[in-house]
Amino acid sequence: MEVKRDPYCISTDKEKLQVDVIHRYLTEEAYWTTGRTREMTEKSIEHSLCFGVYKDDQQIGFARVVTDYTIFAYLCDVFILSAYQGQGLGKWLTETILQTLDEEGVRWTMLATRDAHELYEEYGGFQKLYLPEKWMGRVNPRLLRGSGEGYTVPGDGM
Repeated sequence: MEVKRDPYCISTDKEKLQVDVIHRYLTEEAYWTTGRTREMTEKSIEHSLCFGVYKDDQQIGFARVVTDYTIFAYLCDVFILSAYQGQGLGKWLTETILQTLDEEGVRWTMLATRDAHELYEEYGGFQKLYLPEKWMGRVNPRLLRGSGEGYTVPGDGM
């Protein structure tokens, strides 16, 4: 899939992805990827539906979706390089991703964000978790040890 808005392009072609750009952003600028290795970045790309944002041949943005293309999708690792922010590219990327998932017939799309709730509410139609009394989550307890995030795992003695 490829969508153009000159001079920009969004593509799902993994051959175009510039893993150095993606990994550098995720490890140096993103708050959500503490401790992610290059190998983890590569593996996550390999097993996800990925969207690259490009100006000419330079990658300037990225997002990936973990999905079964039918029931569930998890939108993550969304970014536009700071030099290109404020031009509506993140909104365009979000709209393109959701349109792609809608066309596939995906029923449920989730994401997690610390600071972009309003953006996703306005441009993606996201809302607080539907039926939160039913939904649960789990984080691998080994990943929480020494993370510095102040997490504790019940029964782990932390």
